[in-house]
Amino acid sequence: MDARWLLFVSSLAQTLMALRVVRRLLRTAGGEHVRPAFSPTAAHGQSLSVIVPVLNEADRLVPCLQGLLRQGAEVAEIVVVDTGSRDGTRDVVTRYGAREPRLRLLDASPIPEGWNGKSWGLHVGFQQLAPTTGWVLTLDADVRTAPPLARSLLAHAHRAGVQALSVATLQEIEGAGQGLLHPALLTTLVYRFGIPGRSMRALADVQANGQCFLVKRTLLERCDDFACARASLCEDVTLARTLVAAGHAVGFYEAGDLARVEMYRTWQETWRNWTRSLPMHDQFSGWQTVAGWLEIALVQALPLPLWLALLKNRTRARGVLWLNGLCVVLRLGVLVGTARAYRRRPWTYWLSPLCDLPVVLKLANSALRRRHTWRGRTIVRGGIR
Repeated sequence: MDARWLLFVSSLAQTLMALRVVRRLLRTAGGEHVRPAFSPTAAHGQSLSVIVPVLNEADRLVPCLQGLLRQGAEVAEIVVVDTGSRDGTRDVVTRYGAREPRLRLLDASPIPEGWNGKSWGLHVGFQQLAPTTGWVLTLDADVRTAPPLARSLLAHAHRAGVQALSVATLQEIEGAGQGLLHPALLTTLVYRFGIPGRSMRALADVQANGQCFLVKRTLLERCDDFACARASLCEDVTLARTLVAAGHAVGFYEAGDLARVEMYRTWQETWRNWTRSLPMHDQFSGWQTVAGWLEIALVQALPLPLWLALLKNRTRARGVLWLNGLCVVLRLGVLVGTARAYRRRPWTYWLSPLCDLPVVLKLANSALRRRHTWRGRTIVRGGIR
């Protein structure tokens, strides 16, 4: 195959992937947001149970509990499920539980073979919930909630007509390294799945965030609750895909300051840990994993270095130059759009496209690997060790 033919084939593939991404961004633009609901009547008389799975979260759990205890009466109970903490996590929960009757601690250790630790904690918590609540809200220990969060989520579910939804939490990042890396990783989600703000009925469209996930209790019961994601590296997405596969719509929305999170404290933690689940590869994904990787490789990561190289070499392939230049413009537009996903942005945020290429290569490696390590446990896609 000569160079011109190779250039034609690669440009054609890049054009097709770019059209897919642009179409997706246009189709998902202007979506709905979860709006703060301050009136108690906004919950429409519904109540929910909160499940917080934890493992060695003593230094991050206090703000989460403080936010939950400020929720209104629609939060009937708060169940913290510990899967084997060795720090002071249980002491923190016991201390707060002594003055808050809605809060209780469950011990879910040891984790059985074949289970993701978080999925097991959610499963145990679900089995122990009070029978009177109609909804289940799962929260990660690093989520900081505003007082009207639960009421606002119930109101939005009623307004949107969905029985399951999750929130694109407001991200908190610090430092130059996080400013470079985190937005590049976040952008891979936007390119592959679009902009939050809608309900989804197609498996290929599913986005979900287990940091803040609300679901109707009866829906969970019909889908074998969190056991459906027992061996998944992305249990939130697997749960959402399970619900969609069963014929239910699942929403994904931005919610501003209602829920914010500092996922990782350093760029090294982000690089090691978030890249493990970001490929979102499970039993439902199939060829979509490959298609998504091609989209971010050819439309997000490749255009900037290729465009600069073509400019430097004063190429005669003007079509390729223009194509990659337009992809660079698209990337900068997405960078402006995702700025609202961050509470504060380090100055390096605006240089984050420089990290796109290593990020895409890392995600490819992660998607191909079956064995991963998380907090001392070896996780094997399709089974846990």
